[in-house]
Amino acid sequence: MSAEPTPRREVVTGEPRRVRPLPRYRAQSEIDEQTALGDAYVRSLMRGQLRAGLTAFAVLALAAGTLPLVFAALGSAAVVWAVLGFATGPPLTLIAWWYVRRAERNERDFARLVEGRPTP
Repeated sequence: MSAEPTPRREVVTGEPRRVRPLPRYRAQSEIDEQTALGDAYVRSLMRGQLRAGLTAFAVLALAAGTLPLVFAALGSAAVVWAVLGFATGPPLTLIAWWYVRRAERNERDFARLVEGRPTP
């Protein structure tokens, strides 16, 4: 019976071979470096904010533009002051609430885009 020699263990003392991960595409670096793509991202955010502001302004202008017609139809100074004092508050509050909500949503979507997170 011949005894087979046991396999010899090899010890590797060199540098470990690691695969370096590929650099991930980051929209934030595009914005920081002011590339054309980063400029497009910022313009997209600004366009969304401008659209929200113009929409809120248009609704406000439409409401304020019709007030003189309402006042002419009412004719009574007491009713005019009641409309100015009580009826204009809730619509202005709703317009402001909608605008802030829309602006925050635009910013949240932009931040999600820059960070690379998917939209829900």
